[in-house]
Amino acid sequence: MTLPPGATPPVLARMLVTDDQFTSCRLTVMDANPDMPASLASRIVEEALKFVAACSANPGAGLVPSRIVDEGWHALIVHTSMYAELCERLGDGRFIHHAPGYGPENWDPSAIDRTRAAIEGLGWDTDRELWVAPSDESLVSVAAKCQHSDDGGPIVIIPKKPGVA
Repeated sequence: MTLPPGATPPVLARMLVTDDQFTSCRLTVMDANPDMPASLASRIVEEALKFVAACSANPGAGLVPSRIVDEGWHALIVHTSMYAELCERLGDGRFIHHAPGYGPENWDPSAIDRTRAAIEGLGWDTDRELWVAPSDESLVSVAAKCQHSDDGGPIVIIPKKPGVA
């Protein structure tokens, strides 16, 4: 399924992948986060699918996941064939790359707000419990130690390592 400009996305973002692919990604989240309920892992993967679709529809917009949603994005990415095919179907074939970094002191709430607005612009609601600051993980603490921010690229490492441009 290709989503041309102005097209309506599926009712549920999980419909962007097959049931088997969704289940496999959910299990990947659960494997990385022991004792996580399947229902929460499903919510995380669903938000990650929305995030990837929003990135595809808004290249260069500086969209970023929360750390919790990033956990779902990791699950999508490690399913490399599925993820590459998903990126291909979502837009102009542009691969949505992931460049990890971690620095909760550099949290930028406006980036998350901008990302949620992009997702909502595609017709989906966002799960607000999962789009929180790194310091507000009362719902779930995840294994992912990534944070992302825009400084001219689609997604870049934050904070930058000394000596890295």
